[in-house]
Amino acid sequence: MNPTALIAEDEPLLAQALQAELARQWPQLEVAAVAANGPAALAQALALRPSLCFLDIRMPGQSGLEVAQALAEEWPDEAGPLPLLVFVTAYDQYALQAFDAAAADYLLKPVEPQRLARCCERLRHLLAATARPQVAEQALEQLRALLAGTAAPSRAPLRFIQASVGNSVRLVPVEEVLYFEAADKYVRVVTADREYLIRTALRELLPQLDAEVFWQVHRGAVVRASAIDGVHRDDAGKLRLSFRGGHPGTLNVSRLYAPRFKSM
Repeated sequence: MNPTALIAEDEPLLAQALQAELARQWPQLEVAAVAANGPAALAQALALRPSLCFLDIRMPGQSGLEVAQALAEEWPDEAGPLPLLVFVTAYDQYALQAFDAAAADYLLKPVEPQRLARCCERLRHLLAATARPQVAEQALEQLRALLAGTAAPSRAPLRFIQASVGNSVRLVPVEEVLYFEAADKYVRVVTADREYLIRTALRELLPQLDAEVFWQVHRGAVVRASAIDGVHRDDAGKLRLSFRGGHPGTLNVSRLYAPRFKSM
C-alpha cells in the first residue's frame, strides 16, 4: 500500500502549495485529507490513520503540538504505530534549534523544495524501517522533549491556588493538592478532602508548578508525585494511579507519559 498523509494548515494557499510540492516530489504519497484547524486535524487523523502528519504549529482550536499530544494518547493500539510527525512552523531560526535538538523533523514556512526533498527522503527511510515500533517510540520521546520545552517553569513555583467558594476565595496550598484535572473550561483541583474548580487552563497552570513535585501523566492531568500510592496495570497494559490516604479517585496514565513508570 502507498503511504498516506494528512496536512493540517489553516492558511489555504500554504496548504495547497505543500500538497502540490509533495505530489511533485513523492508521487506515491496520497494526501488523504487537509485540515484547517487543530480539532479537525485530530478527528481526521484518528479516522483516517495516515502514515504521516504535517502539522502546523499555530492553528485555531489546538496547536500542532497539542494535536500531536492528543494523537499519542488517543491512537488505538490496534491501529499500529503512530503516524510520523512533521511540524510546519514560521518560527525563526533560533526557535527552530529547539526542534532540531529534539530530533523532530520540521519544515519552515514557506516550504522550500530542497528542504522538503530532504524531509521526504528521511520519511521514506523511516517508513521502510523494519523496526517501526522503535521509530514510534523515538517519536514519542521527541514529542515529550518538545512538550517539556514549551512548559518552561516560572521563576518561583506556585504556592497557593486561588479557588472561588461561593462568594469567597479560598487559598489552597499547593502541597495539599493531589492532582489537577482538566474539566471542560475549568480545572478540577483535588485535595484529600474536597474539590475546587478554577478557570485557569491546565496548559497555563502547568508552567507555574514545580516539575519535580508535579508530574504530568496525561494531557489533561497533573499529579503530585508524593501523593501517588501505586501504579496498576490492567489486562490491556494500561496504567492507572491510586492515591495515598485511601482517596477513592484514580487517574489514567497515557502512553506518552507511561515511560516514567516503566520500571513498575
